[in-house]
Amino acid sequence: MSAERILIAASGSEWIMRFAAWACRRGWRRAWWPTPGYGDYAHAARVWGLQRCDNASVVEVGWLCDPGSPTGEPLDAAQAHALLSAAAQLTLDLAYEPLRLEGSGVPDDIRRRCWQLITPNKALGLTGVRAAYVIAPEHASLQDIAALNALAPSWPIGADGVAMLRAWVRPAVQQWLCSSLPTLRQWKVELMMCLQALGWVVAPGQASFLCASPPAPISAQALRAAGVKLRDATSLGMPGWWRLSVQPPSAVAALARQLRRQAPRPVQEER
Repeated sequence: MSAERILIAASGSEWIMRFAAWACRRGWRRAWWPTPGYGDYAHAARVWGLQRCDNASVVEVGWLCDPGSPTGEPLDAAQAHALLSAAAQLTLDLAYEPLRLEGSGVPDDIRRRCWQLITPNKALGLTGVRAAYVIAPEHASLQDIAALNALAPSWPIGADGVAMLRAWVRPAVQQWLCSSLPTLRQWKVELMMCLQALGWVVAPGQASFLCASPPAPISAQALRAAGVKLRDATSLGMPGWWRLSVQPPSAVAALARQLRRQAPRPVQEER
């Protein structure tokens, strides 16, 4: 791979906004993004005047995500092929690919035709460190790459981001990540069993997080006061669902205790 195909981004969100700005400057308006999905796709589209279009044959620009957020489900390959057949320019958001716990990932023929967005901070547990890079599609012209580079901030990442990206490509770091996946798989099974035992509905997914729906409303504020934080998936397009990351058994046990305290008590019949 030539170095010219690598673009540096301040973060995944910065690239998403930059990609929308580039599309707008090209005169494109018809866009597609996954729903439910990461809110920054729709936000960037609104800021730059892109309109959602579900007719794949006329879409000009868009975003794919694999595994998807918030569900962790794989992308729809048929949808991706339809969009690419229309010559749409697509960013493939691979933020959670390193944390895929099952499945085979994105087919190579799709990957090679997309702008692949890599954000290592999630896989490394460094979400406060902002840095990312993008691999341009094989068909991308030097003019398109230059135009997207020109839209970048003048100083896109700091020293902490540089250190993270340098570490990311080291074999020892990749080996550490691969060796952690079996533990994450086991922890996910334990989390799913815990939630299901409490009556939650757990959605399928391939990543190190999941979406689940409780049998009765829960108080996020009460959980937070007890040291347990869950993410309401409403802003991600899934009202009534919560997004939970895979955690060690001690954290799952703490979650279970607090959920049991919030569970409705059965009404006792009068005698």
